[in-house]
Parts: sequence; C-alpha cells; structure tokens
Amino acid sequence: MSRRKLRRAFSRLWLLAPVTTLGVGCSSTWGCDSESHPETFSLASLTLADGGVATADTSCEELCARVMGGAPCEFTRSAESLPEPDEVRCQVTFLCEGRRPEGLCGEGAVEGRVPALGALFARMAHLEAASVPAFERLADELAAHGAPERLVRAARRSAGEEVRHARAMEALAVRHGAAMPEVKVAPFGDRSLEALAIENAVEGCVRETFGALLAGWQARCAEDATVRETLAAIAPDELRHSELSWDIDAWAQARLPEDARARVEAARHEAWLALERDAADSLMPEHVARRSGLPSPEVAQRLVRELARTCSTARA
Repeated sequence: MSRRKLRRAFSRLWLLAPVTTLGVGCSSTWGCDSESHPETFSLASLTLADGGVATADTSCEELCARVMGGAPCEFTRSAESLPEPDEVRCQVTFLCEGRRPEGLCGEGAVEGRVPALGALFARMAHLEAASVPAFERLADELAAHGAPERLVRAARRSAGEEVRHARAMEALAVRHGAAMPEVKVAPFGDRSLEALAIENAVEGCVRETFGALLAGWQARCAEDATVRETLAAIAPDELRHSELSWDIDAWAQARLPEDARARVEAARHEAWLALERDAADSLMPEHVARRSGLPSPEVAQRLVRELARTCSTARA
C-alpha cells in the first residue's frame, strides 16, 4: 500500500471524527488489549434507568451497566465502619493498539486501586515502551535479511520515537494516578523472513496502522486538552510507523514464495477480524471515554472495517 493512499485514507477517516460521532459525542467505551481493570463507583453517584436511587439492593450487574462496566462485579465499603456497602466495583476493558514484540510478558495491567483513566494511560504507555524493543529487533532482522538501508534506519528511528511516546503517555498516567508497569520481554531468537513478515503484517500493517488512526482521532476528540496535545504530537510519528510497516510488507512479499505470501495474507486477514471483535467487546466508563477521546464501539468497528477494506483494495 503506497504512502499516498494510506495518508489519503487517514485524512478521510479523521474527517469523520466531528461528524460521525455527533450523535454519541467524541466519546468512547473503547479504549488496551482486551484486559479488564476494576473500577470503583460510589452508589450515591449512580442513578437507575427509571431515575431511582442506586442501593446495595440493586444488582451490581445493573449498576455496572449504567457506567458501561461489566462482570465480575461486587459491592464494597469505602470505610470498614460503614454498616452497608456504599460502592460498586465493576470491570472495565481496555483495548490499545500498537506494535507488540514477540515474548511480551503481560499486557501492562496496573495493580491496586487505580483510577480507570490512569490505568488506560498506563497501559498505553506500557505498549509504547514495548514497541521500543520490537522496532530494535525489527531493525536488526531487516539488516540480517538484506533489507534496504532506508528500512533499517527507519526502524531504528521509530524505536527512538517510541521512547518519547512512552514518556509522554507515562506522564499522562502519573497525572491521573497510575504508574506505568515495567516492560518485560523474553529473549529474542532468530526468525525466518516469513516469520518477520507475518509479525509485521499483524502488528504493523493492522494493529499499528489502526493505532495511528486512533491517535489522530484522540487528538481531535479528547475532552482533556493535555490528551489532545499529547496525541497530536504522537500521531504523525505513528503514521510514519504505519507507512514503514507497509513498506516492509512490500519488500518482504517480493522475496517470499507464493505459499509463504498466502500465509502472510491469511494472518493479516485474521488480524483485522480479531481487531473488529476486540472493538465490539471492550467497555469503558463514560468519564474515561470523554477524557480519552476514543471512538464508541460502533464507530470503532466501522473504522476497522473501512480501514481494512481500504488497505485491501489499495493492495489489490
């Protein structure tokens, strides 16, 4: 897929941000790799569908649904001295996109009682930091497989940019009460060109490409001005990383036999389908949605489908 076509697709989809989401707001129940995070809500802050007052007699599943959370859930006390529970604890599910290295240990889930917005940014920071060794390995492998020097240099430059991204997202996480989890990656081994191409197709052409689209979307839609500014600085870099993924894909495909190319395409196709499923399954409280600026599940699914269609058509 050419850079011109990719940038044209991004520009077209980014323009949908203030239009497509007018009915639901530039908000989200979508947000890092389908893993749950517990979030606690005061019963006094919740109202029922019929306008009634939330109490511990109401099912926690119903209360969590009011804040776009899910099961498992439980009632808790903010103080041990209280005779009755005054809080409900729900699970929220995050989905972040980017290039994950093989052997990444854990998905960056935070521990303890951390605000959901902080947990989201902490996991985004974790994924940005995990992209650093992913790009460093990619650069070394490209060089070993005889790739053009421009691709090797671009991969090393991308690793440096991901360092800055991780620091920026970590600052947002700390600002919202969370610390970035430590990044642990198992030692890398040698891989064939086909294995490199499959990982690049999944983590680069699909996940990183969609992650770049989301970064630009957040830069337009986030209610939090600091989030908009942070993502506006990150989005252009992520677009270049996406372009690099497609450049590597074109170079590798030209050197692989037909059966290997078919396996790369099958992996890419399944990655798009998995991404769409993840979008449908994710949940996030409304206040996190507004502040982070991510699209709603319905809009996100449409974006995945449209980006997948555009990428497939451009390569045909």
